[in-house]
Amino acid sequence: MKRGRPRAFNPRIPAHIDQAKLPDGVYFDHRWGGTWYLLLTNDGKRARRNIAKADAKMAQLHSAADQIRAGDNSGTLDWLAGKFEESEKFKNLALGTQGDYRYCRDALTKEPTALGIPFSRLIVADLNAPLIQRLIDRIAKKKPSKANHVLRYMRRLFRWGGNRGHCPKLNPADGIEAATERKRRQIPEPTTMAAVVQYAAASGAKPTRTKGSHPPYLWAVADIAYLCRLRGVEVVTMTDANATAEGVMTNRRKGSRDNVVSWTPRLRAAWDFLISRRDAIWKEKRAAVPLRADERLLVVMEDGGMLRRAALGTAWQRLIVAAIEEGVIAAEQRFGLHGLKRRGITDTKGTRADKQEASGHKTEAMMDVYDFSVPVVRPAGE
Repeated sequence: MKRGRPRAFNPRIPAHIDQAKLPDGVYFDHRWGGTWYLLLTNDGKRARRNIAKADAKMAQLHSAADQIRAGDNSGTLDWLAGKFEESEKFKNLALGTQGDYRYCRDALTKEPTALGIPFSRLIVADLNAPLIQRLIDRIAKKKPSKANHVLRYMRRLFRWGGNRGHCPKLNPADGIEAATERKRRQIPEPTTMAAVVQYAAASGAKPTRTKGSHPPYLWAVADIAYLCRLRGVEVVTMTDANATAEGVMTNRRKGSRDNVVSWTPRLRAAWDFLISRRDAIWKEKRAAVPLRADERLLVVMEDGGMLRRAALGTAWQRLIVAAIEEGVIAAEQRFGLHGLKRRGITDTKGTRADKQEASGHKTEAMMDVYDFSVPVVRPAGE
């Protein structure tokens, strides 16, 4: 391609750059610390695309310009994330972990940088600890827990990539300070929980996608989470195999012990409702019904597919927001699905040891997190 007239010498361009060898269309903006940018023409319109900071080397400028023009993202953080998701290591992770990592990858595509491009478009080899720390600090200002999820994801992503030669062996996310999370151990009052479950059942009975309607499965998922002292994701990953003659066999995460929760009329009603709903959806969609009990999910979406943890969390938050707006509960009574597990453990009758056995926790220290009950003891001297 024939070049235009020679560039005029720009004294503001960093001295380490040979201006005669700059890529076509790449220019330097000396403001705000200095930024290299690429001018693109699309349908007769010109657009600026920031590509690097002032200290970038000539090879990096050529590489960045070539990648953007070709639509290639090789070597970027998003490219590395894609490689990770294609690997057997990723595919062998628990579905909940996969969903969390995809959420973190999506978060990085939405985080802007000073270059005017998403963080995920940065070249992995150019990432360093100060840059990642600024990212985590920025996310933490709004959502500390999200910042820590993203940090854990990046540590694992760089470790995986470094071990396989996809990025430098030195992990730039190691040593990054995590955000301080607010300890909000929410637990709903029994009346608050009952009001929300009742509201979920009433709104779930309305025709789908009509005003005031919510997913029909929410009330049943909430009841099972409370009665069996489970996380929401543990409920939606249950299958027909979890139903035994004695009760519901739990499938607890994070090293907790499983146990069988005896059937009660309330537990049976919630379980049978989800089974009936699932079977009706599969019949309507003419879906193939798995022969194995451990492949027949308890909770499915309207299309008959698996309900993901993220979708469950979103549906629950929408329900709570609507309940607050309609005066079912007050704003300060808001609680998450995980609060139902805390309520269930707290409401379990018996000693602290009985509660620990019922919850499946291996250590007594975890009871300080989940058991909000106050013991009744005898006065001193009696």
